[in-house]
Amino acid sequence: MPQLAPFVFVLLWSTGFIGAKLGLPYAGPLTFLSIRFICVIVLLTLLATVMRRPWPGGQRTWLHLAVAGVLLHAGYLSGVFCSIGAGLSAGQVALIVGLQPVLTAILGAPLLGERLGGRQWLGLACGFVGVALVVGDRLGQAATLPALGLAGLGLAGITLGTLYQKRFVPSFDLWTGSAVQFAAALAVIGPLAWWLEPAGVAWTPSFLFALGWLTLVLSIGAISLLHLLIRRGEATRVSALFYLTPPTTALMAWIIFDERLAAGALVGMAVCVFGVWLVIGRR
Repeated sequence: MPQLAPFVFVLLWSTGFIGAKLGLPYAGPLTFLSIRFICVIVLLTLLATVMRRPWPGGQRTWLHLAVAGVLLHAGYLSGVFCSIGAGLSAGQVALIVGLQPVLTAILGAPLLGERLGGRQWLGLACGFVGVALVVGDRLGQAATLPALGLAGLGLAGITLGTLYQKRFVPSFDLWTGSAVQFAAALAVIGPLAWWLEPAGVAWTPSFLFALGWLTLVLSIGAISLLHLLIRRGEATRVSALFYLTPPTTALMAWIIFDERLAAGALVGMAVCVFGVWLVIGRR
């Protein structure tokens, strides 16, 4: 059902932080992403060929897809993975990139002509407060300036990528267009991985599971849903869904890794849900 798509997206997207935590001990963050991008490109190209999907037409469309891909995948994912590798917890990173709806709301008005009413601004404020309640108590733990800067890079990438795609290439074939976007991201991340990180990957069962999950469920499933949601709705309303990522991630970490959820975190989850409902609910 189309109504369930946003919430399925939140569940899938939140597992990305869990997958990163599982896989990063066995490979450098940029190396991990490069391998993931290669797997995704191969799978998408094969699927597009079998399904005879049309490839983008015109150099301008290819360029716009490439720019959006670099922002959404190279910028966002490298920022998230590298900041976790540099010492920030998944919850801390989720909180920082959870500021995206505020930036999207501020930038969406001049760039896309979108306007928010009082209800939507109240929802954004509730979402920010809820996210802070969920993971704000962790911000004082091992939060180094470089790691915070890397998380800020991820925040900038996902915000600008969402706005850019909505403005310049809102409609494209999901299979072939996504292959172009991941190829552009690989062209940026691959050389950086070779230059900055030591060679070598520990191909353990945990790493293979994380790689498979992030490739199939995140890079294909969740990203395809994100493109569909961007195509169907305003960028600000779509980005508000990211407010649900930190509490959902915290809940998953509690189930999988036995990380304790404080009472304030539970309250924060409820506030997040209410805030998202205000932003994306019927006006």
